[in-house]
Amino acid sequence: MNKNLTTFDVAHYLDSKEMIAEYLSQVLSDGDMDELLLAIGNIAKAKGTTQIAKDTGLGRESLYKTFAKGSKPKFETVMKVLNSFGVKLQATV
Repeated sequence: MNKNLTTFDVAHYLDSKEMIAEYLSQVLSDGDMDELLLAIGNIAKAKGTTQIAKDTGLGRESLYKTFAKGSKPKFETVMKVLNSFGVKLQATV
């Protein structure tokens, strides 16, 4: 029996603001910065990196590098990208 497996890609499931917000909330609850940057990169992929670049004024190549594992992006850059997703960060107690 021959089985064809496909690689799981979370970007395929990030098709609404609610899904994006829940995904980010789960990643933020873990507190891992590399995982957060990876998640933001996955969302950018789902929404289209070209569109995110246009919305933020950042270059596509710059976006890829910004959200690569081990990168240290500026908070301002992260906020621009999050705003382009239509989600807001909120602190709760």
